[in-house]
Amino acid sequence: MEPRPLYGIGTVARLTGLKPDTLRVWERRYGLGASHKSATGRRQYTQADLEHLQLVAALVSSGSRIGEIASTERKTLEMLLRSRGKSGRAAVPTPKPRVIFIGLQLCEWLEEHQGCLAGVDALLVRLPLAEISPQFCEEIGPADSLVVECANLSGSQTRQVGDLMRDLDVEKALVTYQFANERWLQALEQQNIAATTFPPEPAYLAFELARSVADKSTSQGDANLGELMSAKPRQFSELQLRAARQLKSTLDCECPRHIADLIRSLSHFEEYSSSCSIENWHDAAVHACIYAYTCQARWLMERALQAVLEERGEEYQGLLRDVADSPVGDAA
Repeated sequence: MEPRPLYGIGTVARLTGLKPDTLRVWERRYGLGASHKSATGRRQYTQADLEHLQLVAALVSSGSRIGEIASTERKTLEMLLRSRGKSGRAAVPTPKPRVIFIGLQLCEWLEEHQGCLAGVDALLVRLPLAEISPQFCEEIGPADSLVVECANLSGSQTRQVGDLMRDLDVEKALVTYQFANERWLQALEQQNIAATTFPPEPAYLAFELARSVADKSTSQGDANLGELMSAKPRQFSELQLRAARQLKSTLDCECPRHIADLIRSLSHFEEYSSSCSIENWHDAAVHACIYAYTCQARWLMERALQAVLEERGEEYQGLLRDVADSPVGDAA
């Protein structure tokens, strides 16, 4: 069982607001360290490690003494933080949905596509479905979603997936297969289990996992889509886009202008989509799909613009300085 994602100490320091030296001292004195270490001995923090440290850091910043709360379990820490008032409730990190991936080839594929795991607390199980026993499920514990590799989908495997969902108390599952007939695919559909060919399309898997995020967040009372999903970071500011719109590409066409306009439009729609109200899991799933693909489209267009700018770096930097010095700039 391999947790993903794994964070380095620098990332954990940034996400908790703590200094790396503080994290090392807390590990040495109170056992608040990383659950894993790499082959070279570097600390690797799991999602659970990160969320626990975020709670502890928030309580320490609000007046608690580290020695008094270091050994306290997560639920108690959350209660303490909520009792501090409005600011405390806002500081409680929302746990990511726990998704279990079962299958050797599936786990190997995920190592090359870890971007699909953004937003979830993943557990990779490098075993075939047939070797997953009820006792093993007890060790894994409950989960929010399940992804299973079934190379040659059969009737017995469809039943095993259903049993596994019950053992893990999972409501959503996805089966990836290489070979399957219509009968067994229909059997999965009757159990409300999604299916896709292996290897899965990264965008499709990311969408299915985004639905898990939406389902978990809406069940906890979140109201806006922007609170359910993490957007890809913006690569260009409004100032940089205005400069890029004035740049001619090597083909002497309007590509930079059109791409910059498209990025701007997608960014506006992304902001609008993130503020859409959601009242039930179905609305959350639909809007999560819209939001995820809008984010992806904007990110891809930014990559395209970066490719253009790499060819005309000096000219772009000159235009950027001109736009920055302009009191109004090219807002058209």
